[in-house]
Amino acid sequence: MRDCRRLIGDVASIRGGSSTPARRVQASLKGSVRGWYLIVAFVVAFSHGVHAQPIVGGEETLASDRPEGWAMNYLVAPTFSTAFGEVPALAPWRWSLATELGHIPRLSDAQRRVGFDGTKLEDLNKSPVFGRLRFALGLPYGAVAELAYTPPLEINRTRSQDLFALALGRRLLERDRWTLSARIFAQNGSVKGDITCPAALANVTDAAQNPYGCQAASRDRMTLNYYGGDVTAGWTAAAWHWHLGAGAVRTELDVQVDAITNGVRDRSRLFARDVLPYVALGARYDFDQRWSLATELMHVPLQVRRSPNGTRESDPLTSLRLQLRYRSD
Repeated sequence: MRDCRRLIGDVASIRGGSSTPARRVQASLKGSVRGWYLIVAFVVAFSHGVHAQPIVGGEETLASDRPEGWAMNYLVAPTFSTAFGEVPALAPWRWSLATELGHIPRLSDAQRRVGFDGTKLEDLNKSPVFGRLRFALGLPYGAVAELAYTPPLEINRTRSQDLFALALGRRLLERDRWTLSARIFAQNGSVKGDITCPAALANVTDAAQNPYGCQAASRDRMTLNYYGGDVTAGWTAAAWHWHLGAGAVRTELDVQVDAITNGVRDRSRLFARDVLPYVALGARYDFDQRWSLATELMHVPLQVRRSPNGTRESDPLTSLRLQLRYRSD
């Protein structure tokens, strides 16, 4: 404030015709300019230091049997929105609410060695289960609409982001105890976590443990987008409902890598596209008119070539799934 008053006084003196105050004003202005110059130079230098880190990466579309493509399909398969039995007979505007879990089998070190065409070990064993909430609403003409959502709960530094699924189904045939149902469904969303550079390896100096020089936990993102359809045959005996279903899913996946290794930021992006068939066999038990528990075994055939010149081998996903459902009527 004293400097401001002095500067105002000097300006007033200039107006009054004094030359000495004018020189003081010029000196003050030069000092101010010099100070602002130093501040700007510091900001520029700091910004340059922050952004000077080299960035590498490109985009690549993977063959479905490449280790990375196989891993992406393997990880999305447990999220398939299977029917869990015949399409429920819900009257228009009646609803049901369900919670479901699907087992994600643990991968061996050989299966996790998928990065860089099967040479780098990735941290793929993040969660033993996949879960979601599913809301179903009866519509006219026997149709049933479904909305599913996976809450963004963090498990082992990984969490889902805006992961939703939709489905629309209808019973095509009902005869005595037998039913035949059909559905179409889709999913959109992603999961984010430290897959390529797990936090446990950040700045580990032992090259045997950290051969790729991870310097921080990566922030990788994988989309879990797909669409498909299925048919389900059902058979009812008292409180038991047995079902056998088959479907096909078009996966449209990509992984956005965000890792710092050896002073370089990797922003590679990998795409995988495939059509995956699956079969599901299971049963549902009605505790009463409202509550029921269903289980099913889902199998998704998958092929992988562990090395560029290797032979294709079968490495499918088989997942046990559970669903607890409450009906409004």
